[in-house]
Amino acid sequence: MIARWSYRFTNPLTHLPVPPNMPFRQIQPEKLSTAVTRQIEKLILRGILRPGERLPAERDLAEKLGVSRPSVREAIADLSERGLLNSRAGAGIYVADVLGSAFSDALVKLFAAHDEAVFDYLSFRRDMEGLAASRAAQHGSDTDLQVIQTLFEKMQAAHQKHNPADEARLDADFHLSIFEASHNVVMLHMMRSMYQLLQQGVFYNRQIMFKQRTTRDMLLGQHRAINDGIQTRNPDAARAAVEAHLDYVQACLSDDRKAEQHEEIARQRFERIKGRS
Repeated sequence: MIARWSYRFTNPLTHLPVPPNMPFRQIQPEKLSTAVTRQIEKLILRGILRPGERLPAERDLAEKLGVSRPSVREAIADLSERGLLNSRAGAGIYVADVLGSAFSDALVKLFAAHDEAVFDYLSFRRDMEGLAASRAAQHGSDTDLQVIQTLFEKMQAAHQKHNPADEARLDADFHLSIFEASHNVVMLHMMRSMYQLLQQGVFYNRQIMFKQRTTRDMLLGQHRAINDGIQTRNPDAARAAVEAHLDYVQACLSDDRKAEQHEEIARQRFERIKGRS
């Protein structure tokens, strides 16, 4: 009798019987430390907390999150054990440099020793950044686009001050902000690791690109075109502007390599002539 009665319960919308063995489980309350862990994980995953960035002090973090200090301490211990955070004696807790594991030391040295890697890198960037710019134009939020616009304006200011170091740094920040606006976390972290090697001069020294005023003006104009395509939410224009920019970079670097080779040959000839006198 009980079994027959239990099967008489019906869905009020469909009036069909509700099976007695639906796969529901009791909800388990989540530990506060687990909630803290998940929040920090997401901030790292989304690129909001960056490698090398210092977390607030334990007391401040507990206050911001509205939890106890032991909960924060437990979350930090868990994240540290998993290699996402690390502590520096007397300096605090930092986001671990997890991007460094993208390439082995041996591969990095191999990249640095061969020009072929430079042009493969630029080809890869052309494809990835073209896609990212297209996605940013379509999927970036208004705030994402404000970030990109702000970085471009800072690039313009650095250009006026003739500061190649600042221009090179802001160049990288501008391109990475496009990956952030594309909202693909795998693409973002992959390209961050690539830019880390670029900043170390593994692929090429970006300041080479700022040797001549005409080159600097061209580069700024190319970044303006990329920004305009994104700000007007025109994915085709944004992608085309990125591709044109990186084609230009590749041509400039190729010319620079050829000039170095020609200079080396000229030196050898000069030394030969000097030796005859």
